[in-house]
Amino acid sequence: MASDSCTQFLASLRDRESLVGVIGLGYVGLPLIDAFITAGFSCLGIDVDQTKVDTLKGGKSYIKHIDDKKIGVWLSKAKFDATADMDRMSEPDALLICVPTPLDDARDPDLTYVIQTCEMIAKVLRPGQLVVLESTTYPTTTRDVMIPILEKSGLKAGVDFFVAYSPEREDPGNPNFSAAGIPKVVGAINDESLQVACALYESAVAGTVPVSSCEVAEAAKVLENIYRAVNIALVNELKILFDAMDIDVWEVINAAKTKPFGFQAFYPGPGLGGHCIPIDPFYLSWLARKQGLNARFIELAGEVNRSMPQYVISRTAEFLNEAKKPINGSKICMLGIAYKKNVDDPRESPSFDLMKILLAAGAELTYSDPHVPSMPKMRHYDLPPMKSETITPEFLASQDAVIIATDHSDFDYDMIVEHSALVVDTRNATANVLTNREKIRKT
Repeated sequence: MASDSCTQFLASLRDRESLVGVIGLGYVGLPLIDAFITAGFSCLGIDVDQTKVDTLKGGKSYIKHIDDKKIGVWLSKAKFDATADMDRMSEPDALLICVPTPLDDARDPDLTYVIQTCEMIAKVLRPGQLVVLESTTYPTTTRDVMIPILEKSGLKAGVDFFVAYSPEREDPGNPNFSAAGIPKVVGAINDESLQVACALYESAVAGTVPVSSCEVAEAAKVLENIYRAVNIALVNELKILFDAMDIDVWEVINAAKTKPFGFQAFYPGPGLGGHCIPIDPFYLSWLARKQGLNARFIELAGEVNRSMPQYVISRTAEFLNEAKKPINGSKICMLGIAYKKNVDDPRESPSFDLMKILLAAGAELTYSDPHVPSMPKMRHYDLPPMKSETITPEFLASQDAVIIATDHSDFDYDMIVEHSALVVDTRNATANVLTNREKIRKT
């Protein structure tokens, strides 16, 4: 029989009286809030960054696919509030943790933000609350790291409060998938925690996939990203091989994907970007080392993918050399610094590695990205301040080379190829350009 707190939680969900708290108001947290508000819930957004809080309370957004109009609707309906006051984490019935989980300099998991968040929750945790970790991490994090901190409150997990793990599944820039349209994998520490967590998410998203434990849910998320990292590494390695054989890897992939079974297309690029694929697989390789094992596929994929920026610049040097120009002193423009097309998210973008290598080689570097108007400050890169250049025929003609690092739809590729001396295309963005193709070099 369900406990009183479980029965009350479920009743509150049915009546849309539950207050949903989302901790971390970034590319995962804001779409999640949108899903719950659309489903009729009120949400409290919580973030240590007061600037983000003030921006949202002022009806403005800092994420492209959650626009100002949407924030304004949340506020006008009195369905949303934001705060940097961590004591207010006692107010929501459910606390969804969407904080960063990066790697440290040794490429080991850095759970600083998760630990700090749990410590703040423990100070105000009350009976009957549901705490869900959404941040990607390694299996056992919820049970071995998160719960012991929360239980410093004096409350017992699974008895006094509910605990679950449900990994985020955001795909920024993909109009076919919103947070509300993607099923959620949910694992929990006991049956009641699983029941209330599934009921919460089923109220706002396309459905849930309950699994037997937090560890299974944590492992499923890591597997999703390892699958992509390994297959991207495969096509990146094939790209290098096929380049040496004067075979177009893009044409090869397009031919192979006509097979209606047994093949899924993955595409090469200048390296990996985003908050998932360059980072998450290494959580499992780190965990494997702790078990005395080697995750060889993961490590090899990481080695291949991390080598791609250097390969792109090496090829660019070869292409410039054909015009009797060294990289040193050449004017080179990077087209796109977001990690994927049509988004404003620069996290872990390979463009920063490309820029770092070019600057070290003496290039006169500029960039253009309609989604990233000024150079963001990045933890692992010390790049000079820059503003996005406006792409005009005159600007392109002044450059010795342009490198297409991110294939934004906003770019006019016909115009870019027509007016540039050399176009280094790492994304096959110029596939449909019909004229001046002698200026294009794919890599």
